[in-house]
Amino acid sequence: MSIDIRKVTVLGTGVLGSQIAFQTAFRGFEVTAYDISDEALAAARKRLDKLAVVYREQVPGGGDGKAETTAAGITLTSDLAQAVSDADLVIEAVPEVLTIKQETYEKLGKLAPERTIFATNSSTLLPSAIKDFTGRPDKFLALHFANQVWHFNTAEVMGTSDTDPAVYQAVVDFATAIGMVPIELHKEKAGYVLNSLLVPLLDAAMNLAEGGYASPEDVDKTWSIGTGAPAGPFRILDIIGLTTPYNIMVNGDETSQRIAQWLKTNYIDKGKLGIATGEGFYKY
Repeated sequence: MSIDIRKVTVLGTGVLGSQIAFQTAFRGFEVTAYDISDEALAAARKRLDKLAVVYREQVPGGGDGKAETTAAGITLTSDLAQAVSDADLVIEAVPEVLTIKQETYEKLGKLAPERTIFATNSSTLLPSAIKDFTGRPDKFLALHFANQVWHFNTAEVMGTSDTDPAVYQAVVDFATAIGMVPIELHKEKAGYVLNSLLVPLLDAAMNLAEGGYASPEDVDKTWSIGTGAPAGPFRILDIIGLTTPYNIMVNGDETSQRIAQWLKTNYIDKGKLGIATGEGFYKY
């Protein structure tokens, strides 16, 4: 069975949703982006215009007006029925709250054509926790992007035991078509491949610095010299933003809570949240 994906709808126009919409449109697909209100759509339009500048300056082929044309060509709507009425693929990037995702899919399942494939960009929730709310578990899977999709261009593809192999392959092919490197997971795993590798590294790095064993700079230096990696764990944490690991660790075990307190006292309370604020573990 050949599945043709040409019309793509992205649900949610936050940081990652707007990037997914832009990258997909940049590679020649017809893209509609949905959000819940006119205010959210106004913010989305600003994000898309900012992405046009990034693509013009950083992405091959983004010059000669192509980046601006891409931004202008994305349809924005707050009407869910209209957004998905003719979609071949819906990529969901709504807030990372299970009940919100489940309720979204219950509505979506009734509104989208029978042929439409649903893909969640969830980074922490497993697709099996959502599949029964879609009305089409055979056409549902996870397609996970990394922030700055034009730069960190993996797309992790993860189905459930119900996902049709032809649907899975169609989404892998789609990821390739929009310029991503598809990473295929053969069964469900929280954290996919990237975060399953990255999170233990970041945790170990924070343990070393919080425990007074070595400075963040020396931890990074050791990692970069020893592995050839361009960025050490503390540089990576500055890119992610320090509030994300804090929010995870403050709910963890005793060691995690101690590290969370260290992050809060030494960095977060001083406004050092990472690259976004000009300073985290490093100054920018």
